[in-house]
Amino acid sequence: MTPPSERPSLSTGLPDLVAGLSVAGLLVPEAIAYASIAALPPQHGVIALLAGLICYGLVGRSRFAIVSATSSSAAVLAATTASLAGGDATHRLALAIGLVLLTGAFFLIAGVARMGGLSAFIAKPVLRGFTFGLALVIIIRQLPAIVGVGASHEDFFHYAFDLLAQFDRWHPAGVAMGLCALAVLMILKRWRRLPASLLLIVLGIAAQTIWQVDRHGVGLVGEIDVQFRAVGVPELTRGEWLRLGELAFAMVFVLYAESYGSVRGFALMHGDRIYPNRELYALGLSNLVSGLFGGLPVGAGYSGTSANEAAGARSRMAAWAAALVVLMVVFTLLPLLAHTPQPVLAAVVINAVSHTLRPGPLRIYFRWQRDRLVLVFAIAAVLLLGILDGLLVAVGASLLLTLRDLSRHRLSVLGRLGEGHDFVSTSTHPRARQIPGLMIIRPEAPLFFANADQILTRVRRAVANSTATRCVILSLEESPDLDGSSIEGIAELAAFLDTRGIRLLLARLHDPARAVLIRAHIPHLPVSALIHWSVDDAVSAALGTKA
Repeated sequence: MTPPSERPSLSTGLPDLVAGLSVAGLLVPEAIAYASIAALPPQHGVIALLAGLICYGLVGRSRFAIVSATSSSAAVLAATTASLAGGDATHRLALAIGLVLLTGAFFLIAGVARMGGLSAFIAKPVLRGFTFGLALVIIIRQLPAIVGVGASHEDFFHYAFDLLAQFDRWHPAGVAMGLCALAVLMILKRWRRLPASLLLIVLGIAAQTIWQVDRHGVGLVGEIDVQFRAVGVPELTRGEWLRLGELAFAMVFVLYAESYGSVRGFALMHGDRIYPNRELYALGLSNLVSGLFGGLPVGAGYSGTSANEAAGARSRMAAWAAALVVLMVVFTLLPLLAHTPQPVLAAVVINAVSHTLRPGPLRIYFRWQRDRLVLVFAIAAVLLLGILDGLLVAVGASLLLTLRDLSRHRLSVLGRLGEGHDFVSTSTHPRARQIPGLMIIRPEAPLFFANADQILTRVRRAVANSTATRCVILSLEESPDLDGSSIEGIAELAAFLDTRGIRLLLARLHDPARAVLIRAHIPHLPVSALIHWSVDDAVSAALGTKA
């Protein structure tokens, strides 16, 4: 059910229409520009834009989200298809369609599995480092459209060196037009409601019409042939589908992290409710439809979503209005857009990704002295290994970082603070005193298969080194539930303690953890050892003072 704040009404209709008109002026040039990043004809970006606007409008819940092709997904698509297609343009398009379809399917599977917290598996430092490095790669790869010369190497540093080595062959007209276009966008940036990209495209077309800049070595976008017919599922080998499946898995992580970040940021800003699982369905449908019609991967990019919010959008009707304007452009103005000079389009791309190059979001990690190496590693992975391998390494680093944090087996020995009922770590609170005969231990991470054995082994080792322990109290407040490895580890700990005549009590168990331990019927761990809601209750039971 749509929340009242998001339902369109007469009072929201006009602002939404104005916002839709404004944001369409940004989206059409960006759609064409992102297709150039993906190394595909411009119509594939336009199809993706229409699929994203229409499908998200049907299923999505954010009133600000604008779902279209994004610079990151287009760059990943280009790297993927280039590595697998071997120079065959037809095969490259088939691979691109297959990747987009698999991305949509994975989104829908994640939605069915209610994996709305998927973005949490990519650590923010890794994502920011990846997008920072990706922005540098995208910008450097737009320079040939401005300077008029290409580069033969693929990696970032050799690519930049090749361009600089050909400085004497740069086309002055293209360089001048590119610099002027960037200057215009920077000047217009202060007026957020102006469709700066569209105005720049109009100026570029006017320059071509008046001065025929293509005669001076400046390239043009060329024909844009949008055909609204389904292309279907491409015929690929089993090995190619498997490889695309690996890359689609990574694409889902990046697209959802970027999309959910945009949706969540503006929802929090305006007090709107967030629907993470619904976003997965919306992105899944949008990518499936985009793939079926030959479009690029789509997500809720920051530039389009922020432009929609800045233009005064009140409901999802703004996205519908934008879709209507885009359709009008497709049927009436596409022949004119074919005359857009490539340096102007490159300036649109550079301006769209420039917000990710702000040092502020990166500097905070150095000030906090947290995750600095992870951040630098993610940037270096993209620059040194390329977009494709850098993406996989960055996603892998996120998962390893998550597992590292969860698998840490740090334990705290607890003691009573003063004469009250609070039990705190004796290492951080020196005044806390341990209870004679009791060993109270708290794992500082949830117990699960990757850390249960190490944590419980350390508990057994601590008991073995103590001669006065009569009872061990294990506080499991950090474990909302227990998996099979954890249950087996607790059973082994209970048996170990029983052979030494030591009692085991579990404190602060969550209901699911208590329920599964009761079902397990662990010897030497009766139900009476699982009922203590606090450490103080367990201490009273161990000392025989509990009422």
